[in-house]
Amino acid sequence: MATHQVATAALAFGILGTVIFFITFLSPLKSTQGFQSIPYVVSLISAMLLLYYGAVKKDTLLISINGIGCIIEAAYVVAYLIYASRNDRMLTLKLFLSMNVPRYGAVFFTTFFLSKGAKHAHIIGYICTIFSVGVFIAPLCILGKVIKTKSVEFMPITLSIFLTLNAIMWFFYGFLKKDFFIAVPNVLGFLLGGVQMAFYVIYRKKREVVVE
Repeated sequence: MATHQVATAALAFGILGTVIFFITFLSPLKSTQGFQSIPYVVSLISAMLLLYYGAVKKDTLLISINGIGCIIEAAYVVAYLIYASRNDRMLTLKLFLSMNVPRYGAVFFTTFFLSKGAKHAHIIGYICTIFSVGVFIAPLCILGKVIKTKSVEFMPITLSIFLTLNAIMWFFYGFLKKDFFIAVPNVLGFLLGGVQMAFYVIYRKKREVVVE
């Protein structure tokens, strides 16, 4: 495939990924009852790190989507802190203060002052890969509850669907751009998204059988 065609294809997947990415950010339900804040707290720090990575790589697409993504995810976390129960609010606040603030600060200052050039981008890329995987793993925290209750009532299936579609688009974007820090975690994202949707189909059918 010619270089121009590769660049065009990468841009197309990037644009599709951007659209799905924003839908993913906007997909959580309005009520916090029964839902956990972990996916949104993890998504926030992942977006923060990818914003930093995009700035280092000078990738306008990564900068724009993760900049807006940070704002939207922060808004969700704030809304959760306002409307969730007291215990859930305290858990969310502890999670945010123990993970997002110190870890992002540590990553930023360590990589900014101790690494330069290509090594700088590679170190941040490895860290982003870890947290990107965390974004896909975080929704799995609800699977234990699904198995225990045999109900998908509190499973954010919309989030799972769009995370899976998002993973597919960004895999191809990273693959075509030869940025494997973007491509690799999205392979796992696609697989884990499939697992979540499989659980939803299985336990939804069980619930329908019980109702009948």
